[in-house]
Amino acid sequence: MRYFEESVETLPRKALETLQIEKLCSMLEQIYGRNRFYTDKFNAAGIHPDSIQTLDDLKRLPLTSKSELVQAQSDALPFGSNTTFEESAYSRFHQTSGTTGTPLRVLDTPESWDWWGRCWGHVLAGAGLTENDRMFVPFSFGPFIGFWAAVEGAQKINALMIPGGGRDSLQRLHLMKELGATAMCCTPTYALRLAEVAQESSFDLSEIPLRTLIHAGEPGANVPATKVRIESVWNAKCYDHAGASEIGAHSFECEVQPNGTHVTESEFIVEVLNPETLEPVPAGEQGELIITNLGRIGYPVIRYRSGDLVVLNQQKCTCGRSFARFEGGVIGRADDMVVVRGVNIFPSAVENLVRQCESVEEFRITVTTDREMGNLAIELELSKNANPESARKTVDQTIQNGLSLRPEITLVPSGSLPRFEMKAKRFHLKNN
Repeated sequence: MRYFEESVETLPRKALETLQIEKLCSMLEQIYGRNRFYTDKFNAAGIHPDSIQTLDDLKRLPLTSKSELVQAQSDALPFGSNTTFEESAYSRFHQTSGTTGTPLRVLDTPESWDWWGRCWGHVLAGAGLTENDRMFVPFSFGPFIGFWAAVEGAQKINALMIPGGGRDSLQRLHLMKELGATAMCCTPTYALRLAEVAQESSFDLSEIPLRTLIHAGEPGANVPATKVRIESVWNAKCYDHAGASEIGAHSFECEVQPNGTHVTESEFIVEVLNPETLEPVPAGEQGELIITNLGRIGYPVIRYRSGDLVVLNQQKCTCGRSFARFEGGVIGRADDMVVVRGVNIFPSAVENLVRQCESVEEFRITVTTDREMGNLAIELELSKNANPESARKTVDQTIQNGLSLRPEITLVPSGSLPRFEMKAKRFHLKNN
């Protein structure tokens, strides 16, 4: 079994919690009085960081929301007040994709960017990568953090990183073949898109010695049917990872599958709360992930409401890690759930059902609300050799069996639905 820091990843629970509180107290000491955003929050709550001595004390600190960070950015343009140091101390700028609102700008010092690399070191080592791997990263670099930190992670484990920006999909496939890529980091959507391009171009994917795919940026690698499809077309093992620009790379899937995603607890403290009451949920129950990063002093997030829904399991994994796990990875986002005719629906649940039909190449989901009544519509783009009516019936029946709903299904021409390299947007809400 491959580890990044075995001595830390296998710590007994009590020793791990001691490490966490030591890092937390050190961070609070460094930011208080220097980071205007958190100094003001703590003062408004009547709490001094010196009063935080145990992990149980963490709940005394106020929660942080993304809207607060966006407002802090607006109040102190261009980078906001959640910065601990003078601007000259920072060497990296990124921003969120803006898919859920105003893009949030984040800064990193050389120290915190090194921390990002260590977090990704856990991600890559968890998937079994070593210095003998050639890791392909098929995207063009921009302000969205995307897989920027994966590059740093590759350096941490001494893997060869092959950049694939500035090329179309077919050119990327040929480069992977020519250089013998053994691993690839991309969104689940783009892994399937590359396979689609290979089929259209009569390119033989087996000529690429790929054995590992590491995914991030969107759900998919933790959606069973999508995972199966990716592994089938690439004949390689697929690994999930979760993180965010404002948080860091916080969890990864190990080689024991399916067993959920490990939280890198040496670098993060996680809580799971009821999103409505903000009370802790009982062990094994679903709730909202509240997360505190411990190694990003220049841009900290403390008790951050991620909006992600998870189920926490603190039992030791058979891989040997004592890091807690999210059962099934990140289940979905609390604000992504919609109600259609009395049924709670998450986009990932619909994707899992649609992907079970092998004839579906691409799809788009639209939930329309008219006079408080919801309607689920699905557009399907099928493979060339598919039987249209058979595929329509398969998806219709699968959705009915899985969600107790009858969807409105439309077959659309090949190539008519959008393709994505980074975050895919297949789920749409419409009010009439």
